[in-house]
Order: sequence, then C-alpha cells, then structure tokens
Amino acid sequence: MLTFAGFLMIIVFLALIMTRRLSALVALALVPFVFGLVLDPAGLGTMMLEGLTKLAPTGAMLMFGILFFSIMTDAGLFDPLITRVIRIAKGDPLKILVGTAVVGTAVALDGDGATTYVICVTALLPIYKVVGIRPQYMATVLLLSIGIMNILPWGGPTARAASAMHVEVADVFVPLIPAMMLGFAYQLAVAAIFGLRERRRLGVISEDAVAHLITDLENPPDYRRPRLFWVNLGLTLGLLVCLILGLLPLPILFILATAVAMAINYPTLSEQKARLEAHSYNVVSVIGLIFAAGIFTGILAGTGMLDAMSAGLLAIMPDAIGPYMAPATALFSAVATYAVTNDAFYFGMLPILAHTAEAYGISGVEMARASLIGQPVHLLSPLVASTYLLVNLVGVEYGDNQRASILWVVGLVLAMLAGAILFGTIPLRGVL
Repeated sequence: MLTFAGFLMIIVFLALIMTRRLSALVALALVPFVFGLVLDPAGLGTMMLEGLTKLAPTGAMLMFGILFFSIMTDAGLFDPLITRVIRIAKGDPLKILVGTAVVGTAVALDGDGATTYVICVTALLPIYKVVGIRPQYMATVLLLSIGIMNILPWGGPTARAASAMHVEVADVFVPLIPAMMLGFAYQLAVAAIFGLRERRRLGVISEDAVAHLITDLENPPDYRRPRLFWVNLGLTLGLLVCLILGLLPLPILFILATAVAMAINYPTLSEQKARLEAHSYNVVSVIGLIFAAGIFTGILAGTGMLDAMSAGLLAIMPDAIGPYMAPATALFSAVATYAVTNDAFYFGMLPILAHTAEAYGISGVEMARASLIGQPVHLLSPLVASTYLLVNLVGVEYGDNQRASILWVVGLVLAMLAGAILFGTIPLRGVL
C-alpha cells in the first residue's frame, strides 16, 4: 500500500507540473499534503515540520548563495569573462554552447550544483539573451556538468557509497575518472548538437552586434565596481576554497561572504537596500520552492512511503540479473535515486545489492562505483533542491526542463556506463 502510494504521489506531482496544471511550488505543497491526510492525518504537522527543518540549512545556503553571486555580478566580477567569451565566440551559438559545457564543468569542480548554477547562469545568461539562444539548452548542459562532477569525492554520493561498502573513497573514485572523461566527451557532443541547432536557427550575429555588446559592457551601470575587481575575485576564490575544505558549514560561509561582499561594494544603507530589492524576487521564489520541497520529503519519509518504495524497488530485481549485478546496479541507481533520496539508496539498498553481487565475485568497491553512474538522473528528481534553483535562474518551467533534459541525461548515464565497462572500472559479468 505505502509503496503504491509513494510512486503514485510522485507520478501525480510530475503529471501536474509537466502538463502545467499547477506550478512546482503549489504541487510540492498540496500533493503530499493530500496523500498525508489519507495515510497519517494525526502526524501530518510533525512530518511537514521535520521536512522543513531538514531543508532549512539548504534554504539558507541557497538564499545567501544567490545574494552573494548576484552581488558579484552587479559589481562586475564576471564582466571580463563575458567579454572574453563574446570575443572568442564572435556571436556563434555553437562556440557559446560548447564554452558553456567547458565553463560549467570547470566551475563544478567544487562538486556543488547550487554554486555552479548560480555562477554559470549569472555569468553566461546575458550572452544567451543577446544572441537569442534558448536558455533551456544552458539548463540541460549545466545539468550534464553536475551529473559528471557530482561524483567527485566531496560531492556527497561517493562518500556515501564508500561508507556503505566500508571501502576507501579513493578506491571508489579514481577508477571512475576514465568513465567521467567519456561522460565529458558526451557532454561536449550534446552541447555541439544544441549549438548547431541554434546556429541554423539564428545564424551568427554580426561583428557590429558583437562590438556593440562589448561596448555596452565597457560602459557599465552605476552599481558596477570595476576598481574592486581583484578584491571581489579574491573574496570569491577564498569562499570557494573554504567551501571545498569545509572550514565552516556551507550556509554560514555564504552568509559571511554575502555580508563582506555587501559591505565592501555597497557600504551605504541605501545602496544595500537597492541591491537586496533588485534580487528579492529570485531569492523568494527559490526559497519558497525549497521549503515546499521540505513538505514533500517530510511526508514521503514520515508516512513510511520512502522505506516502502526502497523495498519495492529491490523486490523487482529479477534473479537472472545476478551475474550482471554491476551494470544492473548502475542502471537501477538511476531509477532508484530518482524516486528516493541518496541516503535511502546508498545506506538502505546498496548493501543488499552488494551482498547479492558477492555470490558472483563482484566486490563491494565495484558495486560502489556502479552505484554512482546513475547520479545524473538523480538530479532531475523532485527531491533535489538545486534543480529548482537552476530552472528559476534560467527562466524555464520545471516540467519543461524535465521533458527537455531527461533523454540527454539518460544518454550521459549510458555513456558513463559504457566507459566504466570498457575501462574495467566495473565488470560486465560476474562469475560464480
């Protein structure tokens, strides 16, 4: 009963947003509320509150992450990058989209989707608007970047997989690098396909238009702070280093960095008020989605639907798959982590799958590697907060992004799986 209810709740949610019957925020709040009323009305308030509490740090991080990088954009930190990209691309959509893939993957070295989305969108979206490139293409390309780089040891899933299998993180991650490289080649190919489509649709904008855009950048509005470029660059790099090293919790780092950035660039109260008002819509719309997602996850876990769904997914694995547990787990992880949280999959399901694989000579470390290959699909799950941030920043509907990105993201999983088998990272078939 709970398994059926859990999957039905996700299907209803996706159907409502993909058909544009409801916005993501409304669906995230109302759909689980209705299911919760049916399954456990007495504990509904507690479940929702627990969900909100768990996502509160994420909400704080995203709120101040948006503010920090928006302030950096206002101050002109990304103007040299934008100018450089424009000069190299010369108005060619193909070069711009391939450049997006390269920049997105480089920025994603911090392993955090929210940070990557904010930096890349704020830096590159002005170019997309001027040239006329569909912003959905940027969203898909950036999702592929995080799908690859989320496997980095500090990204989260790899540490979970290694902990669940009681193996070293390096033993899990390092052999996956060739598969990640093949995934990056796939991402470049997808970006090139998008770029060729847009080149055929738009052509290449004239040199005069490129020169005009550069002139506009060289004559910035009053709130730009070009003289503080190196100060802002140092502050941003320092923040990224602290994020990677984990010197303080992420929300605290972003709050402190935002306060310092505001004080340095806009020291008067009127200037600070103007910058906050300029970005209030983005902040409120994203944080609203995050807390609505807290209701969704709180009810999913609190009613027992999450545990039941995990057990149900395990039960559908046919016995004949046994010798092929490694590639099967790679594909299964894509489905499982879309429906349940990473914690539920890696700590609740992976150990059971690995125990079965042992009978066929497939080691725990190989199963840990296999379990990470489906991560790109996980990013499209309604349980992932950063994707709501991405679609909001780019300006596309959540359901539209699901439809536009899903096949390309599945293609990335298949490319990385092929690479993992080809390079011997995981075995195609175990032995008895």
